[in-house]
Amino acid sequence: MPGGRLTQQERRQIALGLADGLAYAEIARRLDRPTSTVTREVMRNGGPTAYRADLAHRATEHRAHRRRRTAPKAPGTPPQAHGRDAEAVRAYEEKFTTVLMGAGLPTMMSRVLACLYTTDSGSLTASELVQRLQVSPASVSKAIAFLDTQGLVRRERDERRRERYVVDDDVWYQAMMASARSNAQLVEITREGVGVLGPGTRAGARLENAARFVDFVTESITRAAEQARDILYAKAAPPPEATPEPASPPDATAERAPDPDATAGPAPDPAPLSPAESPAETPAPPR
Repeated sequence: MPGGRLTQQERRQIALGLADGLAYAEIARRLDRPTSTVTREVMRNGGPTAYRADLAHRATEHRAHRRRRTAPKAPGTPPQAHGRDAEAVRAYEEKFTTVLMGAGLPTMMSRVLACLYTTDSGSLTASELVQRLQVSPASVSKAIAFLDTQGLVRRERDERRRERYVVDDDVWYQAMMASARSNAQLVEITREGVGVLGPGTRAGARLENAARFVDFVTESITRAAEQARDILYAKAAPPPEATPEPASPPDATAERAPDPDATAGPAPDPAPLSPAESPAETPAPPR
């Protein structure tokens, strides 16, 4: 009975056995492995319904690599930008890569895209990717070619004439547009099949329904992606220049001389008369 870690091919056979509804004991018998090995492998990687061979193999490699990484960091290693924890950044890149793989992106393409997307500059050269990912230049070249065709990266030359691979801020918008173009081709070919098989047949109706569904969903996604780009990636408009307010026309009444009566205010009360100045009272006549 063989020992050691499961190979990627054995994990693929486990996934096929689970898809066929085989018991753990039967899968283990076909692999010539202990039943406990197959049970532990499946349960630690999502269970029988969510087990995927490529993700399980990558998770195992990540755990083994993490255990091997026990040596202290070299004193000459430059610190991470913005005071980031290098181990935390590396662990996040691994998680990001695994999520991209779960979305259907191949392994190396997921690693390259995650590496580019988590750099502040958003761009790296081929040699920088080789050094960071510890892979061959051919692997990087193949991954970049695939990501370029999907609209997820673009190429540019820097001041030293080196080719750099760039992810723009609107990379997910570009990915949505690339997916929309692929869906448009799918709609076109399905409607071509309707004409070949006949619109009144069951096969023709099936293709027509598929074309309508994909066309409707693609149009909705495209419209939503364009609205999101306009809102999220719109550049702030410069503040409008201040324009002087027009001078108000001169008031005709302002040129007239002020009215002295109007500006003098109310007249003061007269001063009281002294007893000498007061008129003498006339005595009443006797009766």
